[in-house]
Amino acid sequence: MHSPVAPVPETARTIRVMKFGGTSMGTTPERMRAVAERVAGVRRAGHPVVVVVSARGATTDELVADARTTSSAPPAREMDQLLATGEIASAALLAIALNDMGVPACSLTGAQAGIAASGPHGHGRIASIEGTRLRDALRLGTVAIVAGFQAVDPVGNVVTLGRGGSDTSAVALAAALGAATCEIYTDVDGVYNADPRIVPDARLLARVSSSVMAELACSGARVLHPRSVELAARAGVGIHVRSAFSDKPGTIVMSNGEDMLESAHPVTGIAHDTDVARIVIRPGSLTHRGLELFAALAEAAIAVDLVARVGDRDIGYGWDFTIARTHVDALREVLARLECEADIHESVAKVSLVGAGLLSQPEATGRMLAALGEAGIEAYSVSTSQIRTSFTLAKAHCGRAVGLLHREFELDRPAQERTADALTAV
Repeated sequence: MHSPVAPVPETARTIRVMKFGGTSMGTTPERMRAVAERVAGVRRAGHPVVVVVSARGATTDELVADARTTSSAPPAREMDQLLATGEIASAALLAIALNDMGVPACSLTGAQAGIAASGPHGHGRIASIEGTRLRDALRLGTVAIVAGFQAVDPVGNVVTLGRGGSDTSAVALAAALGAATCEIYTDVDGVYNADPRIVPDARLLARVSSSVMAELACSGARVLHPRSVELAARAGVGIHVRSAFSDKPGTIVMSNGEDMLESAHPVTGIAHDTDVARIVIRPGSLTHRGLELFAALAEAAIAVDLVARVGDRDIGYGWDFTIARTHVDALREVLARLECEADIHESVAKVSLVGAGLLSQPEATGRMLAALGEAGIEAYSVSTSQIRTSFTLAKAHCGRAVGLLHREFELDRPAQERTADALTAV
């Protein structure tokens, strides 16, 4: 017999916002019950609980495949209607499991939770969260389970938030409800300083600043979506990345105001992305120095990275940049419309060193290029910022490059055992 769960008064800073990804939710009754047990334990400890869930397992991919076999060009609105059902099903199943344990719970769609969005279908951005229904549930002691990845537009249509949208949903709800931290439960122990699948000596980061985490996420680390990290930093919400399969401490992503201004070790982590293409626009192919190109890319929702201008007034201007390889077909359409010639290299990858104060410690870039050169690995294009140094290279060399740079910057050792890098005098 289950012990009763009494209503608790809502105290903003005791609210627990917990997000579970698709792998964490699983596709078996055992996985669903394990998630329910974890949530029930938090609720029975006296905390108001909001849970955000992703679609289970590969549900979203299966729904996309179903749509593609039905139509070669399914309407964007109907795709959002379809894809939102994966998270809705997860939320309902978790609510059923919790109620079966004697823990009052109710599932809510994004619209029922009061999450409003603007922007196009498939790429919505959260505009506001009304939240009355959520707060009412919490006052009654009910666990509110929200379907992630989705919101509603001003005319009542479902709008999905794009890849990683459930992370963004969870952080936005934590901010709206005044929670100090958003807990992200995933299938890894936390955030590592490199991908442990290709770097066996990768180390778990106990704490990482929001600025560094955002760059790691943008550069290919898949643990968190960059939009969720950026939103958390703006809202002053911490993120706690934890394993859904163990009680390990995980990684704390520190919100704004907690970042270290300088560090003796310039590199915190290394990220890589193999889903990229390098685009080289030949000098003289464009008029107006490329303004029309980047306007057209923005209109087509094609994000660019590692942008560099090449050429001059005499020979004309060209551009070198990267895009997601999934956007190559859309890019070709833009180039054809502008009658622009370009070389498109798809067998490339992007590797990024990420850490606080990289630009003020230029020796890091020198060490990176020297290590690559000694290993016979060519860096095609290089771009630097205060917290990121990125380069493109042949995709075949990506894993080897990540491993050798991980060793070069002693990321295989605890921070306190690394050789101190002299800080540039101010």
